[in-house]
Amino acid sequence: MSTGVTLEFEKPIAELERRIEDLRKAAGDGQLSVDEEVSTLESKLAEMRAEVYRNLTPIQRVQVARSSKRPFTEDYIRLIFTDFIELHGDRAFRDDAAIIGGWARLDGETVMIIGHQRGRDTKENLKRNFGMPHPEGYRKALRLMKLAEKFHVPVLTFVDTPGAWAGLGAEERGQSEAIARNLLEMSQLMVPIIATIIGEGGSGGALALAVADRVLMLENAIYSVITVEGCAAILWKADGKNQELRDRAASALRITAPDLLPLKVIDEIIPEPPGGAHANHEAAAASVQEVLMRHLEELRKYRPEKLVRRRRQKFLRIGQWSE
Repeated sequence: MSTGVTLEFEKPIAELERRIEDLRKAAGDGQLSVDEEVSTLESKLAEMRAEVYRNLTPIQRVQVARSSKRPFTEDYIRLIFTDFIELHGDRAFRDDAAIIGGWARLDGETVMIIGHQRGRDTKENLKRNFGMPHPEGYRKALRLMKLAEKFHVPVLTFVDTPGAWAGLGAEERGQSEAIARNLLEMSQLMVPIIATIIGEGGSGGALALAVADRVLMLENAIYSVITVEGCAAILWKADGKNQELRDRAASALRITAPDLLPLKVIDEIIPEPPGGAHANHEAAAASVQEVLMRHLEELRKYRPEKLVRRRRQKFLRIGQWSE
């Protein structure tokens, strides 16, 4: 697990982890036997992680989803897939490092992987533009989707972005058109599509990779039409420092996985290991792999025409209500 800022509610967990590490160092230096004490503390640590993460508030889930410690698309590619070959560029302007994609194998089956990629430090975040794609990123994604369709290969997307980049250059090169084009083309792509929200799924920048037959979501990920800060600013004129209004916005937006499953915005919640996906990348990846393989097996049963018809019906059903 990478280093990073410890969240406020995780500080007791971090302190206990330090105590365990200090004991192990002392044992190594002085040949002391601390196995029993370490075992007791590790049991306490597991209980504490489970208790803290069982009772997260919506704003705390926002903080977890944005954590630089969480596994990113590249981590899932490394831990789940084999034979990954990255493909670059939109064949029109440039390669956008905020979206990565290419061929890979999932349990021996060829798939096309496309996902947002964030950075863990300043240098990598600048390279990846903090996971916020330009139009050429979405056009690269669409090029790879059409390539997968040509060879009858499933498309697996990983969503993790605050939103599409809203800079002047991005708008000049047609950001809104690029996103809209992806929505249209994904709605009629003739191969199975599975989207997995692994961190922050922000607005149209996320949806441009999430018009899928199955939309999966990690337990502590978020999926929203706007950031909690943006919502608070618009509705209550709040500045970024007003914690109370940020908390209120996070609850009102209903952006967590448990909120979205009953609304049929997502199809399944993927459980995270105790302490969140960032506590154990390998365990989180194993959970994602199991769910991906199960849904792929189900989607293989449908002919392309029926797949597209069911996908469209799925999205048309979202938002239905009765009095």
